[in-house]
Amino acid sequence: MTKFFVPALAAAAAMLPATASAQQLPDAKVAVVDVESAARTCTACAVAWANIEQQVQQAQAFEQQVSAPLQTEGQQIQAEIRALNGAQPGEALQQRAAAFDQRRQQAAQQIQQRRAILQRNQNYVLQQISAQLEPAYTAVLTARRAHLILPKSSVMAHSSAVDVTNDVIAQLNRTLTSVATTAPAPQQPAAPPTTPTDGR
Repeated sequence: MTKFFVPALAAAAAMLPATASAQQLPDAKVAVVDVESAARTCTACAVAWANIEQQVQQAQAFEQQVSAPLQTEGQQIQAEIRALNGAQPGEALQQRAAAFDQRRQQAAQQIQQRRAILQRNQNYVLQQISAQLEPAYTAVLTARRAHLILPKSSVMAHSSAVDVTNDVIAQLNRTLTSVATTAPAPQQPAAPPTTPTDGR
């Protein structure tokens, strides 16, 4: 009888509800935010991105200004070479072709440098905005008494009542008063230490 009674108690205990000591999670209040909209439409953000757009247009105009005459000159040189029907180009044409190649390489380097500067500036703007987005989320989370904020892009559907994008933008406007659009120059690698000599 005792042997049967002990297993029966264990089985009955397994069927009882969990004890009150087990802490239950609260009902989650989830908010959503349009991250891209917040990062582009806060006051300082909009000013910064407008400046970046001007830089993009200036870079495109520079590329067109540099590339167009080179393209015309290159076509002329190619036409003169084809007109020789395989004959050796004269010294003057060879010098023109060599000078053209040099100018084309210099133009390509200038364009690449401007593109690299533009990319650094864009990344610098994003870095500054991203640094303020995280505390903005935390502030809105506390103010709206939410437990979780999700990016709007990862949510299939939601009610407008849980959209806190405007709250995040307002918080950014309070904390992010300006955004620099010129990135610091990249640090140059340190020169390797020189090995002292004993003079022998």
